[in-house]
Amino acid sequence: MTKKRILFGLLGLFVLYLCYLAYIFILSPKTNLQSIYLIPKDAVFIIESEQPVESWEKVSQSKGWHHLKKNDYFSELTENIQKVDTIFNNNHKLFEFFDNRSLFISIHMISPKDYGIFYVLDLKRIAKLQLLKTYLNTLLDDGYVLSKRTYHEHEILEVHDRESKETMYLAFIKNQLVASYTHTLVEASIDQYLEPVLGRNLNFLEINQKVGHEDLFRMYVQYHFFDDYIKMYSDKPSDWVNRVSENFLFSGFYFDLDENSTLTANGYTNISAVNEYYLEALQKSGTAERSIPQIAPNSTALYISYGFDSFSEFYKNFERVQQSDPEQFESYQKGIAKVEKFLKIDVKENFVSWIGDEIAVLQIKSHINQGKNDVALVLKANDAEDAKTNLDFVVEQIRKKTPVKFKAVNYKDYEINFLSIKGFFKMLLGGRFDEFDKPYFTQIDDFVIFSDSPNTLKGIIDKVSEGDILATSEEFRNFDEQFDSESTVFVYSNVPLLFDNMYALADASTKQKMRKNKDFIICFPQVGLQLSPEDDLFESRLVLNYQDVEEVKKAINLPKSTNTTTPKNQNTTSAEITDAVFNLRPIYPTDLNAKSFSKKYANGNIRFEVDLKDGLKHGRYEEYYSDGTRKIRGRFRDDEQVGTWRYYDKDGNQVHKKRF
Repeated sequence: MTKKRILFGLLGLFVLYLCYLAYIFILSPKTNLQSIYLIPKDAVFIIESEQPVESWEKVSQSKGWHHLKKNDYFSELTENIQKVDTIFNNNHKLFEFFDNRSLFISIHMISPKDYGIFYVLDLKRIAKLQLLKTYLNTLLDDGYVLSKRTYHEHEILEVHDRESKETMYLAFIKNQLVASYTHTLVEASIDQYLEPVLGRNLNFLEINQKVGHEDLFRMYVQYHFFDDYIKMYSDKPSDWVNRVSENFLFSGFYFDLDENSTLTANGYTNISAVNEYYLEALQKSGTAERSIPQIAPNSTALYISYGFDSFSEFYKNFERVQQSDPEQFESYQKGIAKVEKFLKIDVKENFVSWIGDEIAVLQIKSHINQGKNDVALVLKANDAEDAKTNLDFVVEQIRKKTPVKFKAVNYKDYEINFLSIKGFFKMLLGGRFDEFDKPYFTQIDDFVIFSDSPNTLKGIIDKVSEGDILATSEEFRNFDEQFDSESTVFVYSNVPLLFDNMYALADASTKQKMRKNKDFIICFPQVGLQLSPEDDLFESRLVLNYQDVEEVKKAINLPKSTNTTTPKNQNTTSAEITDAVFNLRPIYPTDLNAKSFSKKYANGNIRFEVDLKDGLKHGRYEEYYSDGTRKIRGRFRDDEQVGTWRYYDKDGNQVHKKRF
């Protein structure tokens, strides 16, 4: 009888447990909560996956991932993910149980120089089982301590790592498990779940619905907080970062990874209602094939292309969208009218009419100063002769109406001229183009190129003459083929070159990090983004090419140094030594109207000075040692050395002489 009682007692307990499960999974009210409602509103990036384990395995097996794991920067970035993996590492079945359940990972700024990572896992009805919470104890060995506390009527579990002294915070909110190594993120999630912000943001939901769910994983960017994230690496974010934060709302991408570790993302982007108008105008103005690589140097670090069916159509849309802000539109009209009245020109006839279907901004690695940014604006012309005729007319009107007296300079058969209309492109096309304040310009075939530095134009002319352009680069052509041939916005970055440019602008602590982690950054040597209009959104495509970092380093061309020091080879002849000491470094005056150009030593003494005419060396040349003693003297005519040149030692004795 005793055995029967025990057996019936156990069967009774089992039946009660089955009834409990039936209630949990069948009969209990369906009060499921959406994961997105629990993500704190200030997320910069959000990653979503329906099959997190399967997706993680595919990513972790790629060559790119194996390289990144060796890098300190990436290890720090993924430290929290590695910690989560460690906790569940010894119970693979439970970890697999999480697959086929929605997982969100979001990144939030928790201080000016640090971020936190937040996790949300949809447990569905299994979250109602108290056994699941209790089972967490079985995952933890003696290296961890589990404690509990209550926050706003919700229990927060604290898993403390004895060795690292760090604590992971977990909470069960209805059907969701939330977790983070930053307690304020878990608390923020509890505070807002009844009145979610991000999950009910119509702009986010618009992108979320378009992106879909059938893919490796998805990533969303909230641009309002993007500049805060960049400030973590630099106290002075670049102008384009600020513009991105102001002009875009959300992007959503669904990702795929091929066998070569090339990461491809397709998705959608929406723009802010308070944008700089040209974005909205672009969205309404069609697409165009990219042709500016025909004159963009191979040393281009960043190529931003804007394409449209025609510039005239874009300009009409640009004027139309500005009318939604009457004050802004009136200011714009007054600015244009003022220029037209003063110079007696017609902006639409003398500028808008000849511009074709693409304009672009180029950021080029300087051929003068390492790390310096050379920036150029390129306008493709409908007709080269029409463009030249109209620009010649505008320049002539400037000569007549202003005190600026500038004579065009001929450089390698290309004419460099000066457009002295302050802030013209900012007024014409918006703040994105305020870098071109009083630009010089030249024309190469169907392309008119503007830059505030004439040396940038000379560098482009040099590269075009040598055929060293993007259009002849096999690497660029192969990368470009991964995008549609036509686009509205196309952004291409040569990351190793952009790294050098960004390094020059970074603060001291960021420079140290960049030097340490350069291999991680340049292992994706090419990055591209394409935007094309679809309804009221931009259809977006992002591609990151992975390449073995040693191959990337081999492909980087190091500039050849030139100097005026005497060769030290014992077999060098006297004539060769003489030729070498008078082989001067090129100079790059930034003011083509200047009468002279000079450079100084660190102690303030003159290094050299030379007379100029129309931006070319013309007249006397004097070079000195750092103590002020003369080193070289001679003369130039139209940028060529002429007459007798003399070289002196530090005692003032002439040691070399050459007749040019």
